[in-house]
Amino acid sequence: MIPVLYSFRRCPYAMRARLAIAANDRRVELREIVLREKPAAMIDASPKGTVPVLVLPDGTVIDQSLDIMRWACANTRDAEWPTGSNAGLIATNDGEFKHHLDRYKYAARYDVDPIEHRGAATVLLCDLDERLRATGSLGISPQSMTDLAIMPFVRQFAQTDRSYFDGLPFERLRAWLAMHLASALFARVMIRPTPWQPDDPPMIFPTTTDAQ
Repeated sequence: MIPVLYSFRRCPYAMRARLAIAANDRRVELREIVLREKPAAMIDASPKGTVPVLVLPDGTVIDQSLDIMRWACANTRDAEWPTGSNAGLIATNDGEFKHHLDRYKYAARYDVDPIEHRGAATVLLCDLDERLRATGSLGISPQSMTDLAIMPFVRQFAQTDRSYFDGLPFERLRAWLAMHLASALFARVMIRPTPWQPDDPPMIFPTTTDAQ
């Protein structure tokens, strides 16, 4: 038996979990879900009903994306869990930046001014651009857990209004995001699986074949 990962392709939380799993050569059974039709098996494992959810062979459930990333890189030679300022970057991303990102992208849902929240998020992106000045990565390497934890949320911001993002004076941040989006790792985690059904054969992730 191998761990089971409930995921949704476009969710940035699920995305970073898959990135960490693939980057650290872990293997899981991938179960792609449809958000409006969440499978009973996932709800039974994690009643909160959000992805990602990792169920280990012994029944242990890990249902927070950073904890799944931590599991993925545990006992590996090359991956170290972020500490200090790197951990602070992730906390800012998951807190303040995600707050503004949600209200920029889903302004009607929150009944707020998206431009105000776009501006607040842009200030935080400026900080990331400055961070990239020295080495071209946020953590110790381009595929550090710091970079992989934050990249999906910067991607979501960029895709909300690509012309706005491309017009920002953040050349280093744009190059960093483009590098990640063009990477073989990103291609491996962005396959398009069909939604999981209980009688489906296991889908092992990541696959050993090229991404579709």
